[in-house]
Amino acid sequence: MALAGGIGGARFLRGLRAAAPEAEITVIGNTGDDITLFGLRVCPDLDTVMYTLGGGINEEQGWGRTGESFTVKEELLAYGVGPSWFGLGDRDFATHIVRTQMLAAGYPLSAVTEALCDRWQPGVRLIPMTDDQVETHVVIDDSEQGGQGRRAIHFQEWWVRLRASVPAESIALVGAEDAKPAPGVLEAVEAADVVLFPPSNPVVSIGTILSVPGVRAAVTAKTVVGVSPIIGGAPVRGMADACLTAIGVETSAQAVAELYGPELVNGWLVAEADSGVRVEGMRVRSRPLLMSDPEATAALARAALDLAGELA
Repeated sequence: MALAGGIGGARFLRGLRAAAPEAEITVIGNTGDDITLFGLRVCPDLDTVMYTLGGGINEEQGWGRTGESFTVKEELLAYGVGPSWFGLGDRDFATHIVRTQMLAAGYPLSAVTEALCDRWQPGVRLIPMTDDQVETHVVIDDSEQGGQGRRAIHFQEWWVRLRASVPAESIALVGAEDAKPAPGVLEAVEAADVVLFPPSNPVVSIGTILSVPGVRAAVTAKTVVGVSPIIGGAPVRGMADACLTAIGVETSAQAVAELYGPELVNGWLVAEADSGVRVEGMRVRSRPLLMSDPEATAALARAALDLAGELA
């Protein structure tokens, strides 16, 4: 099984499915990025996994639907309805409408996700980390940029609108401490032969999933292999460095390994440029980490499984 955030996690999972076509793969998805926009509940990470594995993703940008149009967005802007910085496409709107209707009818997010996946057939079992509402918020101070000063904003506003250009003073997982794992999460971890951490954001993707009470303890009891999201001191993609800086962690494969710690992660895959990484109690292997094409991605997933086999 795997814990997964957005683009990097989804692409790794596609490689994992190719590397182990006979395996039953369960994915615990991050919901800390979820946000309500235009009256609709949007679950970016769950949808990115679902679309990527179901063949509907916009491959160029890594999120959203392929063949997308934006008529509804343009009409909303014509009415002066925002936010303008979060672009939902017409095809994507349908997913959020169905989700919001089902949630309003009383279905939990886990049941809604299962129903949405019935259409997309991602080839994995996708479970949200919790059915409870957990949102990642970021404390910023943009007074020097002519903004509103020190305040907390939703992670999506910091990530998408501001592009993390305003340093985060802290990151808070609102609702996490009172959340419960979604049905099937702990059972899936217990039944897993190995737990994989794809090269997802260690702070606001993997870290958020682990913040749900009971999940970290369950994962710690398993063989865990992680893939570094950092190559040569820089994120493979995205702005994970801004998140690491917010919690006082250096942007390096070594520092992320130490952030997880050997009590949680048993094996760690790093890029060949980071072959000098050493963490006591953690087995480190260097491999090509760039998921440049399906073959390279499958090879990376296979390397993670091979390392898990060594540890087992």
